[in-house]
Amino acid sequence: MNFGGAEVVYDYAGSSIIIVPVPYDATSTWIRGAEQGPDAVMEASVNLEFYDIETGTEVHRKGIHTIDPIREKHSPESLINAVYKKTLHLLTEKKFPVIVGGNHTVSIGAARAFSEHFSNLSVLQLDAHTDLRQEYEGSSYNHACTMARIREFASIVQVGIRSMSTDELPFAQKDRIFYSHELYYNKKLYSEATEKLTENVYITIDLDVLDPSVMPSTGTPEPGGPDYFELLHFLRDVAKKKNVVGFDVVELCPSQTNKAPDFVAAKIIYQLLSYIFA
Repeated sequence: MNFGGAEVVYDYAGSSIIIVPVPYDATSTWIRGAEQGPDAVMEASVNLEFYDIETGTEVHRKGIHTIDPIREKHSPESLINAVYKKTLHLLTEKKFPVIVGGNHTVSIGAARAFSEHFSNLSVLQLDAHTDLRQEYEGSSYNHACTMARIREFASIVQVGIRSMSTDELPFAQKDRIFYSHELYYNKKLYSEATEKLTENVYITIDLDVLDPSVMPSTGTPEPGGPDYFELLHFLRDVAKKKNVVGFDVVELCPSQTNKAPDFVAAKIIYQLLSYIFA
């Protein structure tokens, strides 16, 4: 199924935006199901209205094409490499990739490709967790290690954080982490986070950054996150002030009894695209 369903049907050549589904869950550590996330997003996206009220645009007219899913389960390393190669290929063809996970491990390969293709790149992480473990459950590519790996090739800014372990403290850059409890009381910190970013920005959105009241369908939900509009208004500001070159949305674990979070994930993708291309 393609993003947007029958209303958004564009061929590859005529599309600026390429949706890259990556149904991967092998390194998840609590609630399983992230491998079903891309299909749930595609199914929910059919129900979007494709005129965006906020920007007054129809971003799908830039062309949105969904490619075949990347299915690689041999090892985390092989999955990361497959995502890296596909993303780099899309960038060389001047496409705008949107990676839809899957758990956060998929972001490592994508961010690596962007860091090689764009100079002066930083990675904005929206997440409840720091993901700075050097190794977890026997793997340095566990989803809990994602930002530790990404920071090896790009500077990072972490926003919405409200959960970390003492093992991660030595690797935390205090001036580049914006904790959720501080953002709750001081919204000006969002602007400070934006100022820390370089000219070119790749955004990785772990959906557990949102409060579970908005996004319960994640593998590791954490209370105390921003609501939908707080998150999206921050993204609007980033897109206005920086050159957002691509992004991913990961960690949706769909529920059979509650489809609303699936639609929230699809809406975030389309809304962010609307901000970027407006």
